[in-house]
Amino acid sequence: MVNTWTGKNWLTGEAVTVTAERGTISGIVPSAEDTDVWIAPGLIDVQVNGMGGFNLNGVAPSPDNLRGTLLALHREGVTRFCPTIVTGTRDGIIANLRAVAEACAADPLVDYSVIGIHVEGPFISHEDGPRGAHNAAWVRDPDWAEFLGWQAAAGGRIRKVTVAPEKPGAIEFIEKLCANGVVAAIGHSAASVEDIQAAVRAGASMSTHLGNGAHPYIKRHPNYIWAQLAEDRLWAGLIPDGFHLPPTTLKVMVKVKGRKAILTSDASYLAQMPAGRYTTHHSTEVILEPDGLLHVASTPDILAGSAATLRVGVQNIANFGIAGLGEAINMASLHPAELFGLADSGVGTLRVGGPADLITYRWDEAKGLRELVITETVSGGEPVFTR
Repeated sequence: MVNTWTGKNWLTGEAVTVTAERGTISGIVPSAEDTDVWIAPGLIDVQVNGMGGFNLNGVAPSPDNLRGTLLALHREGVTRFCPTIVTGTRDGIIANLRAVAEACAADPLVDYSVIGIHVEGPFISHEDGPRGAHNAAWVRDPDWAEFLGWQAAAGGRIRKVTVAPEKPGAIEFIEKLCANGVVAAIGHSAASVEDIQAAVRAGASMSTHLGNGAHPYIKRHPNYIWAQLAEDRLWAGLIPDGFHLPPTTLKVMVKVKGRKAILTSDASYLAQMPAGRYTTHHSTEVILEPDGLLHVASTPDILAGSAATLRVGVQNIANFGIAGLGEAINMASLHPAELFGLADSGVGTLRVGGPADLITYRWDEAKGLRELVITETVSGGEPVFTR
């Protein structure tokens, strides 16, 4: 069966018709059709903790949580992603990894959509600030045997691990990750400049949500944010929800990192949920405001994670005047594909012979700003969401 889509190219604005057969793009040709619909590669989110009420780190792990998260992501134009399992007990991490693996084994679409699992912690800083919302009781030092247990539970699907390079044994741990094809990311860290440089020499290639998971107040310079920003070998994951990073800070980071800037949601399971008061699985009372701000109920100035989706982050980059929408889409598609070595096969872009993962959308005026409205999400050549 041949499927076709017509829209304006996300970068050039020229109308094109894209055809796909058996999950692969078979043609991209100019179109004379006058359309207000745009077409672009499907978004790739490298850090997703859940969405739409489905929690990948809950106390009752289930494959249904991953399937539900994927359906929620499709509504936001995301076609591939990294389910993220965070700091937990040894048994808890294993259980959540197994749930992801079971969902992938049972559902070909889920398996296709999961680039790999991201484990964020528990090998991170104990310090308040850099540790973020991770439970201090579960933070521990890097342990290769524990990682091998994770990978066994995950069916070999772990592709990224966030680690603090100042932890005992972290540099050797990073070397082993990289030797086994796993992206080593620096994050939730109070590392010295020397620690960061050593981590990069060992193979670390990314900063997890740069500018977050940090002390509220740090030395002007040098510090661990400047050191990562200045390191050309590090990709930078950035949360563009408008709350985790002020637009001015976000602009500087995007401008400095350029082709190595990656937009991510770091979405919690409360993304897409109605505004209101919620109790998390850690029994913390949080409030989701109508504007998308998620904060601790008792302390409004303390963030309780992200409730914005990657689609919102992409539109923010354009509305903040940081980059055009086409470039913002590349930061959320091509760039993460390059991080994981997938771009050569056509992932993260639209080209003949590449996978037919794409979105059609409108770029509509809304309340004085422009809104990215997904009209269709296509995964492996098949529509998975239509507005």
